[in-house]
Amino acid sequence: MSADPAEPVYRNPVLDADWSDPDVIRVGDDFYLTASSFGRVPGLPLLHSRDLVNWTLVGHALQRLEPESEFAAPRHDCGVWAPSLRHHDGRFWIFWGDPDRGVFQVNAPEIRGPWTRPHLVKAGKGLIDPCPLWDDETGEAYLVHAWAKSRSGVKNRLTGHRMHPHGTELLDEGKVIVDGDRIPGWFTLEGPKLYRHDGWFWIFAPAGGVETGWQGAFRSRAFFGPYEEKVVLEQKDTDVNGPHQGGWVRTPSGEDWFLHFQQRGAYGRVVHLQPMRWGGGGGTSRSSEAESGGGWPVIGDDGAPVAEHRRPDLPPQPPAAPATDDDFPGGRPGRQWQWTANPRDGWATHHSADGLRLTCVRTPDAHDLRALPNVLTQRLPGTPCTVEVDLRLDDGEPGARAGLAVLGDAYSWIGLQRGPDGTVRLVHRFAETVADQERDAAPPRPAPGGRARLRVDIDAGARCRFSYDTGETGDTANTADTGDGAGQGGFRPSGQVFAATPWRWVGALLGLVALAPTGQGHAGTATFTQFRIRIQEKRADR
Repeated sequence: MSADPAEPVYRNPVLDADWSDPDVIRVGDDFYLTASSFGRVPGLPLLHSRDLVNWTLVGHALQRLEPESEFAAPRHDCGVWAPSLRHHDGRFWIFWGDPDRGVFQVNAPEIRGPWTRPHLVKAGKGLIDPCPLWDDETGEAYLVHAWAKSRSGVKNRLTGHRMHPHGTELLDEGKVIVDGDRIPGWFTLEGPKLYRHDGWFWIFAPAGGVETGWQGAFRSRAFFGPYEEKVVLEQKDTDVNGPHQGGWVRTPSGEDWFLHFQQRGAYGRVVHLQPMRWGGGGGTSRSSEAESGGGWPVIGDDGAPVAEHRRPDLPPQPPAAPATDDDFPGGRPGRQWQWTANPRDGWATHHSADGLRLTCVRTPDAHDLRALPNVLTQRLPGTPCTVEVDLRLDDGEPGARAGLAVLGDAYSWIGLQRGPDGTVRLVHRFAETVADQERDAAPPRPAPGGRARLRVDIDAGARCRFSYDTGETGDTANTADTGDGAGQGGFRPSGQVFAATPWRWVGALLGLVALAPTGQGHAGTATFTQFRIRIQEKRADR
């Protein structure tokens, strides 16, 4: 969805899908945002805006996850955690934490690249959420990061380092500069963003957990502390649970804004835009406000998230949003698509026409889509929608199959499968969270010509209703002719309602997949065309 620039207000969320752990910067008149991508490839999405409300996806900074062998299979909750985006010395920089390997960095002369290969800045387990700072006043460089208890046994603290100005290495062993265990009531302190403002070092950092937490701000005259703290954004009496973890940005006219996420179950972490100003009192400071350089940041409506607000004082922009629809010109998926692991040659075939031609990849895991690296995914929209795609199962052997999936800890998919007699049937299968093997959600049905249009209607609770149109006219029971040219037979419902589920840190995904059981030789191909997502609720005044 996109926001109408003629409207004087915008409505949250401004990115209504799983753009987790956002960070934002301004370079000239342009704003750029990146987000966590975990184990999906390509990673480190790059979004662009000129009004902080309308955003488009312009590329990715990370084409493959390293080491290659560790991401040959899905690791949905690993990989790229909570990146920080900065612009320094004429280059764009992104730092992120891989919780199993350490702090990485890539950089580029332009947002669209070329980006360097990942460089390991600090090796170690549990090092997450790093953020650099180049101090223009002193020429010094610093880095702060948090800790993942699952890997290190440590959490709720922030560690600071001096960093080489080239951004390639750290210059000391590090020191705990904020210990959340020493702050009454604070827990799960993480996600720091480091700034210099009015003579202070500022760390914007969330605490309290992704679903119930708050946004904190910390300040000190010296990088290594001591720091004083204040809660600057929390749910209060709003319906925005856990509003926190994001970045501060200032417009050319001097307005301050804060982008953060809200955890919304199967929809993942959607992004909100909050007004911000300087001047709030409080905190644990023993200094006077005159000494404080303008006080503390005040975010939202006196510390509560706003549902709508006057638009930023920026030139009106045409409505825009990250792409979802795709005709796959030349057989190439659009930027919105990511594989569930590092891709291999031969999964998709480039050709001269439209349509995504996927190889039915042979796998011993054909019974469980969650284990497959060759699922092509995009984010589940946070607004009720209808997802449709045309599928043709081409030449292949028995067991070859392909379809449209809603993928998470539990999943469901609908598609086509070739039987032992060579005929193609419409199949619909699912797997519960605790199950290690899928089973039928509905009886198989004939699919004349090996073709079908597949549909998923997704409501406000992420409940999914699957249906299909094979073009057959013989069985009119439960037929719902949509009148949209979907075939003579119209769409027929399939199976029970499926409630989409997230992964541990990742929202549910829409997926296209083609696979086959183990064996020898080519198992066939599947062609997807006319992928469409229609939003059911119009919110153009967002």
